[in-house]
Amino acid sequence: MNRYAVVVGGGTGGHALPALAVARALVDRGHEPASIELVGTRRGPEGPLLTDQGFPVTLLPGRGLSRSLSVDAVVANLEAVTGLVSALARSVAETVRSRPKVVVSIGGYAGFAPSAAALMLRVPVVLVNLDAVPGLVHRVLGRLAAASAVAFPGTPLPRAVVTGTPVRAEVQAVVRSPEAAAQSRVALGLPPDRMTVGVFGGSLGARRINQAVAGLAAAWADRDDLSIYHVTGNRDWADLGEAPAGALAYRRVPFERQMARLYEAADVVVCRAGATTTAELAVAGVPAVLVPLPGAPGDHQTANADALVRAGGAVLVPDDRCDADHLAEVLGDLFGTDGRLRTMGEAARRIGHPDAAARVAELVDDCAK
Repeated sequence: MNRYAVVVGGGTGGHALPALAVARALVDRGHEPASIELVGTRRGPEGPLLTDQGFPVTLLPGRGLSRSLSVDAVVANLEAVTGLVSALARSVAETVRSRPKVVVSIGGYAGFAPSAAALMLRVPVVLVNLDAVPGLVHRVLGRLAAASAVAFPGTPLPRAVVTGTPVRAEVQAVVRSPEAAAQSRVALGLPPDRMTVGVFGGSLGARRINQAVAGLAAAWADRDDLSIYHVTGNRDWADLGEAPAGALAYRRVPFERQMARLYEAADVVVCRAGATTTAELAVAGVPAVLVPLPGAPGDHQTANADALVRAGGAVLVPDDRCDADHLAEVLGDLFGTDGRLRTMGEAARRIGHPDAAARVAELVDDCAK
């Protein structure tokens, strides 16, 4: 059948999940799920994330470009260009076949081929820019896009409309209360009545955070008043060794599908500052210690974190200072200041955009031909 919209976002879970949120918001506006195609990459985590969600899914070849000049990086970039050409050819053929009325790019390298094919065939493109600093793909496509839905005021893209970052319905439904926290802690295998630190580093994990928190768990092994729920990512899962034994309730998992549960269970989280993560923290009202990824293009994670820090909803810890001792100091200060975490959560929620997916869907409908 002809598609109404193609929504493309992949390479990381932070692109795939907003794509799914936009697709669901389009369904809420009356479009059939079968008329909305989700497109991602074969290499990223979006296959499991997008499959069985009620939408047709296409996974294209391709990978991101490395900025290194090493031999391995040059070889990888040649493979990336080959994959991009293949993805572009397939995207042109699919666009001709399905004749969508609009293509929506959530960003990342996965968004280039379907969006470029759409522009070649005069199909309107709507960009959904999640980070405070646009990536290369959106900077290239922005001049020709029909509109750009942006998360932050002042994002330098043409025809920008501030919508916020689309987040999943289950995150919008998070309840921050003692009762909900106790229930979610039990669901995650934690004691219901302990202060809880949630830890995660994105779909791949974050080695610096993982090593620091493993050290923190060892230092806090005798604490019988705290819990740590540590989502390591698959990449580092096997390298962290045995979890320390002791009174500390420390649970370590490679991946967590019930992130809404973790947002309810945690008094505070330690995590990277990806666009989807910071948006979800704001919508859910979760206090955070943010450790931006160093070397991210345009230092966009620091820019993402800055909005939460300035609002009072988060504390920033530079990556090179993220170790067990410093985390213990920062978290100890947050736990030891009466009402601090509650105030941070309220501040985070004030800058959240729970209606972002609906606003993006409205913009998409306005731009569809």
